[in-house]
Amino acid sequence: MSEAARSLLQRWGASFRKGTDFDSWGQLVEAIDEYQILARHLQKEAQSQHNNLEFTEDQKKTIAKIATCLELRSAALQSTQSQDEFKLEDLKKLEPILKNILTYNKEFPFDVQPVPLRKILAPGEEEHLEFEEDDEEGGAGAGSPNSFPARVPGTLLPRLPSEPGMTLLTITIEKIGLKDAGQCIDPYITVSVKDLNGIDLTPVQDTPVALRKEDTYVHFNVDIEIQKHIERLTKGAAIFFEFKHYKPKKRFTSTKCFAFMEMDEIKPGAIVIELYKKPTDFKRKKLQLLTKKPLYLHLHQTLHKE
Repeated sequence: MSEAARSLLQRWGASFRKGTDFDSWGQLVEAIDEYQILARHLQKEAQSQHNNLEFTEDQKKTIAKIATCLELRSAALQSTQSQDEFKLEDLKKLEPILKNILTYNKEFPFDVQPVPLRKILAPGEEEHLEFEEDDEEGGAGAGSPNSFPARVPGTLLPRLPSEPGMTLLTITIEKIGLKDAGQCIDPYITVSVKDLNGIDLTPVQDTPVALRKEDTYVHFNVDIEIQKHIERLTKGAAIFFEFKHYKPKKRFTSTKCFAFMEMDEIKPGAIVIELYKKPTDFKRKKLQLLTKKPLYLHLHQTLHKE
């Protein structure tokens, strides 16, 4: 085994144990985060066209199946249903397989399938891929949303504890207006809070996949709890909303457009904000409107103050 492969397997193993430890301690937010990060890394390696780390095609399939199981456990932790959950004790059976992936030659213990069509990208990563002119007039690729496996539910975080004299913000993402809303496959929104230099001030959160698509709207009706008291956000900070959807032709999830809300726009009640063309400009220096049509991101803000 090469040093690079040994180092990679050690990192994967440490991340796997960290996730299951959080899970067993009841630290579910941390466990979900760890599982999803590791799943992304495993799928990226499984889908790599280069074989610099000695993995055979069969081993890559096993790695991808482990990633699927991590996503299933993550989904189970976020689900209110108790039926057919992927349990922690099931997930723990995969640790020795991951650790010994180069010599493992038995049948995989669970009837799951890798998701070879989907390329999982880190936030902003798709901006470095081939640019596609599908922003306003182009289509997102025809096809039924049921043609592809459902995306694992989002990574939303609970509200922070209240503090005297400090304000917390809940943003309800109601809907987004898009000309080709009905063609968007597995749409969701990534929410982040950035300073003027584009640096994250809070953890990044993904909504679950949209509830429904209707005419020129994609409906979410989901609450986002901003993970910092408003008074503690730096001057010039902004809250970003990146609308993402799956592209079957390109086989990855891409940002279609984005919107943002600045600090002076934080006030109770409904607000509609404009949509901008990708790539996401976290520094807000080169902004281009997505469309001249009256299509916006519809939000509702609730402030909580002790």
